[in-house]
Formats: sequence, C-alpha cells, structure tokens
Amino acid sequence: MRLVGIYDADGSLAGELRYAFDKLTGRSSCALCDITHGWNPTGSRQWKQACAASPIALELVHRDDAAADQLAAASALPSIVAHNGEGWSEALTTADIAGYKDSPEALLARLEQL
Repeated sequence: MRLVGIYDADGSLAGELRYAFDKLTGRSSCALCDITHGWNPTGSRQWKQACAASPIALELVHRDDAAADQLAAASALPSIVAHNGEGWSEALTTADIAGYKDSPEALLARLEQL
C-alpha cells in the first residue's frame, strides 16, 4: 500500500512564504505541517525520530504537487491518502491528523494498522 500525506500548502517559495505568514498571523494552519515541521522549516526532530523508528513509508507532498486523483480522494486538506492497487482513498482526514498533533509516533502507528 502506498501512503501519501498531502499538506494544505503550496510547495513553491511563494507558497511556503505565504503559509509561514498566514501561520504567524493565525489566518491558516495545516495539521500535517504542524506534526512534521512545527516551526522548524527543516522538519521537527520528534517527527524525524518517529519516522526512523517506524516501518511506514509516508510520502509527503504539497497540494500543488499532488496528483489530481490523490486530491480527489481527499475530503479536505491536509489528508493522508492510500493507494491499494485499485485507486486512491482517504486513509486519514484533517480531523484525524489533527488528533495526532503531539504524537507523530501514534500517527505512524495508526498508519501501520491500515
């Protein structure tokens, strides 16, 4: 099974700057960004450690880099979508992801159960 996490942010330099400004001013947030990066543009240490300890391979993409069928599977962004060989389906919703804000280990453990 292929797992892809889709950020609610664009990956271009302008998109990253816009997201940072919106996050600083409280206009926008991305639960997946909060887990994987927090305020660290190179990624949170806790996320990196959780990934190193997990067998899960979660590909992370920005919304402007996601494929149309991946975006269609997501009810809202951020989202984690899964491909089981037949097509994409939503594995975790925005609300699901937000529930793991302080525990990337638990998020990856949940994905192991899929």
